[in-house]
Amino acid sequence: MVEVKVSEKKDGVKRPILVTGHRNPDTDSICAAISYAGLKNKITDSDRYVACRAGEPNAETSFVLNYFKAEKPRLLRTVRTQVCDLEYNEVQGQQRNLSLKDTWNIMNYENINTLPVITERGALEGIITVGDIAKSCMNVYDMHIISNAHTQFNGIVETLEGTLVAGDGTRYCEEGKVIIAPASLELMGDYIEKHDIVILGNRAESLLMALDKEADCIILCEGSQISGTIKRLAEEKGTIIISTTYDTYTTARLINQAVPISYLMKTGNLITFQEDDFVDDISSVMASKRHRDFPVISKDGHYLGLLSRRNLLGNHGKQVILVDHNEPGQAVEGIGDANILEIIDHHRLGTVQTLAPVYFRNQPVGCTSTIIYQMYQENGIDIDPQTAGLLMSAIISDTLLFRSPTCTPLDEKVARSLAGIAGVNIEKYAMEMFSAGSNLKGKTEKDIFYQDFKRFKAGKVEFGVSQVTSLNQQLLEEMKPKLLRYANEAVGKEKLNMSFVMLTNILDQDTMLLAVGIDSGKLVNLAFSVQSDRAEGIEGLDEEQARNSFTALLKGVVSRKKQLVPQLTLYAEQL
Repeated sequence: MVEVKVSEKKDGVKRPILVTGHRNPDTDSICAAISYAGLKNKITDSDRYVACRAGEPNAETSFVLNYFKAEKPRLLRTVRTQVCDLEYNEVQGQQRNLSLKDTWNIMNYENINTLPVITERGALEGIITVGDIAKSCMNVYDMHIISNAHTQFNGIVETLEGTLVAGDGTRYCEEGKVIIAPASLELMGDYIEKHDIVILGNRAESLLMALDKEADCIILCEGSQISGTIKRLAEEKGTIIISTTYDTYTTARLINQAVPISYLMKTGNLITFQEDDFVDDISSVMASKRHRDFPVISKDGHYLGLLSRRNLLGNHGKQVILVDHNEPGQAVEGIGDANILEIIDHHRLGTVQTLAPVYFRNQPVGCTSTIIYQMYQENGIDIDPQTAGLLMSAIISDTLLFRSPTCTPLDEKVARSLAGIAGVNIEKYAMEMFSAGSNLKGKTEKDIFYQDFKRFKAGKVEFGVSQVTSLNQQLLEEMKPKLLRYANEAVGKEKLNMSFVMLTNILDQDTMLLAVGIDSGKLVNLAFSVQSDRAEGIEGLDEEQARNSFTALLKGVVSRKKQLVPQLTLYAEQL
């Protein structure tokens, strides 16, 4: 008999927890994700926490990762619920030569309605259902079903719970029919043909007749025995002899259950799902079909398990931890489907909704990585030089080396402590990092615009803010017309009312603000008590775009989070 193995169920496997920052990630977003995932794995002594990124690293972040020899986090394009997130049934696949009887035993033992048939390499070959087996029992098959199905003789031995007395059980039945030997030898001689399978009782004459007619297989019922002479004769003729304790009637009824499932399984037009298919996309397919189970296939074509409608109920999506943001407009696509477990941030409170209470830590500091440093200290976990370098770089970036008004004494204290662990001169390193971030060679206007872009909403006004920082004022001036043109394009693409670009000079600590959209100039004037200038003479802008494009110099403004967005939000609600 085939040994029935109970497969390990997916709900016993701990799923990964994805730690990710916001879209268009900056240095803090990526370094915080790497460092916090590392902290959680050390606390839990596991590798469940996976650092992720919701976009490509900008030039500054790439410099940081290369400098400290850290790998880029896993790219996370969406956290929509996928098949791989569901607790589908990991039913073990079986080989095509499994008998119908053993198939039924397995399905009955594991209480399943569908059994997948796989190749030796694990690829799905077909499926067989309880309904298929029921139909096979009700259908009337002719006497050639055993040979038509290319049944192995060992399968017949197992099905009849018999004993192989003579012959090679590994052979397959390729020709002939199944007959019950009649009592009359004369009649028997008329019925038996070469290659037949003959079922008979304890009658030596009938047995010799079957051997003489060159039957391929003789099945002796009710435990009948044969002499050594007949056994040798059977071996010489290549005839297989099987002994079973069943009577003739039962043997004849059971023998069809030796047929391999390859004869009955469905192989064409199978509806399968891949592990990376989205649940939203497959739900309608499942609803339109009457199948109970649908096979799940891996990316490389291997069978993984069976998915039923019941598996769709109660799924909780991907498990996610958000760092450096808490607004859905900045989160990775599909965040509404995800199961958010924690949020670690230093920005204003947004509108992210969670399925259940979560661990939420928000502190008024200049950088998320400062908070993560505190969490290392609180848990008594030593910070290695690489992690120290990443956390330090994030603080330098977010605080513009302590020049930003968002910077707190704690940020500077932590950054200098981390510099000691990382073994770098913080001022010298910061200038190298900022210079790398200012290198925009080979980048398109689109690349530059989106390298640090965030969306916001104030009342009925939706606006986006992109920030470009540099040590080189001439470079910023050269970027102004290009980014004005692209900001106009982005308003339509992002479905915004307004778009702003901060061209921030780190050394001078001021920002040339580009404002695009109806009433954008008016908003800047109200928010900062300045007179914005209409952008004139910019090639590539049509008349309406030129009329709604403005520039304004904002002295001492370098922080999007603390200086720009709060003011724009406050006055946008008054428009």
